[in-house]
Amino acid sequence: MKRTTRVKCAATLAAVGTTLLAACGTESGAGGDSVKRAADITGIDWLPQKVTVDGKDYVLPKDAETVQDARIVFRPDADASREDGGESGGSVGCNSIGSDAEIDGDTVRITDLVRTLIGCPDPLGEFEEQFVAVFQGTHKARVTERNGVSALTLTSPGGDSITFREKEPLALKGTRWFLGENAYLTLTKDDTVTGSLGCNTFHGRATVKDGTIEFGRLATTRMMCAGPVMKTERELAGILSGKVSYQQEHDSLKITKAPGRSVTARAE
Repeated sequence: MKRTTRVKCAATLAAVGTTLLAACGTESGAGGDSVKRAADITGIDWLPQKVTVDGKDYVLPKDAETVQDARIVFRPDADASREDGGESGGSVGCNSIGSDAEIDGDTVRITDLVRTLIGCPDPLGEFEEQFVAVFQGTHKARVTERNGVSALTLTSPGGDSITFREKEPLALKGTRWFLGENAYLTLTKDDTVTGSLGCNTFHGRATVKDGTIEFGRLATTRMMCAGPVMKTERELAGILSGKVSYQQEHDSLKITKAPGRSVTARAE
């Protein structure tokens, strides 16, 4: 007896057709690729690469902002219902997308798609329209791996397909993490940190180890700013002191000083 998994795909707003992602096959492939069983593709950022329609390829534009924002993530939800949207989804670089998906072996059934309705300039707009059109309905899913990087292909009964690759996570160090308006921090490879508290800039030592960051005494500039800004600065400085725990998920970084004292940063 086959096991059927329902996945709910999160997103927002205007309802459209159907959509989302995948499972896969077995065995070995030629040309250096290995075919993997894709019983669990959840919690992975899948970067859309190419949509093939009637033999014509539409490739995701390589604009830096587009590639940074593009990802589809699957989060299983045992309570998924036939409502528009769900708990998984993402974007192809412009509009937000979400839906339900049923996975039965290597068959993926995409339903209840929603997406926002931002007008996207071409070629990104054209890529998104082709993506959504192919993404609807029932697909055969295949996951391969080359050099440690997984690729996912969804193929419709008519032969149209979408190809994804596993998106590399952002590096903790070297990324500018925004803590709020004008506030940010950047951890460096030589165990230092630089940034801004919103008005005053700072630098100091910061050692990353075993899920923690240990901040040394931060040296800051001494500018006087508006009252609310100074209050926020003091709160941030209190969190970015001593040993803290951190959790990185995709493009977000949560830094926790103690229960009830944390800040969530977003990548630039």
